[in-house]
Amino acid sequence: MAYEVEAPKYVRLAQTIQQRIEDGTYPPGTRVPSENQLVQAFGMSRPTVVRALELLKRDGWLESRQGFGTIVRGRPAVVEHKDRRGSEALARDETQAPGRLVEVGHVPVPARVASVLGLPKRAEVLVRRFLVVEDGEPVELVSSYFPADLVDGTELGSAEPLSGGTRAHLEARKKVRFDHVTERVSARLPEPAEAELLELPDGVPVLSVLVVAADAAGQALQVSDVLLPADRQELEDTYRLS
Repeated sequence: MAYEVEAPKYVRLAQTIQQRIEDGTYPPGTRVPSENQLVQAFGMSRPTVVRALELLKRDGWLESRQGFGTIVRGRPAVVEHKDRRGSEALARDETQAPGRLVEVGHVPVPARVASVLGLPKRAEVLVRRFLVVEDGEPVELVSSYFPADLVDGTELGSAEPLSGGTRAHLEARKKVRFDHVTERVSARLPEPAEAELLELPDGVPVLSVLVVAADAAGQALQVSDVLLPADRQELEDTYRLS
């Protein structure tokens, strides 16, 4: 049985406003319609509109200016690079990448992956787990999850390394189209098996980048949990001053 869940209303509204910024309907430097106007135009509640605007402000598309309201900033300077980990997870050629495939099989869906894929608890998903190794040292553990119905007729369930990347494979075999990637970064202590694969001492945390790859309608097609040893990471961010 396939489960199809629409993206939340505020996400869909944010995507629509973002598209209008990109196509010039809302040019940089201009004000977006007021909350009341957006409520009337889209038939959504005020809390939904407010949440959509906050999401766009957080991602750098909009900004609030005293006395001017909400202003369009345009495409954020870092937007092209935000999905770097996501792009790598989708495009990684397992036959050429440094490292090894450590697990392929059907597993109970992890809770936070289930919520993204719109699956019930105890549903099964396919996981492909790849350990990235550089200069003999494990640097990244990537666990990619796929809805069971999506992998039918593909080679994703094969224990052999996959060439060309999961995105190209699914687009060719299932005629789906990946549209955008969302990344959520958090920190946690690794599970024992994760710590063993990453060769981490006790008590060393990992950075978890949850990569959600979706189609244009917001339906998640692949969810990858990218684990990075926190003691081997140097993070750098560049941002604009308003």
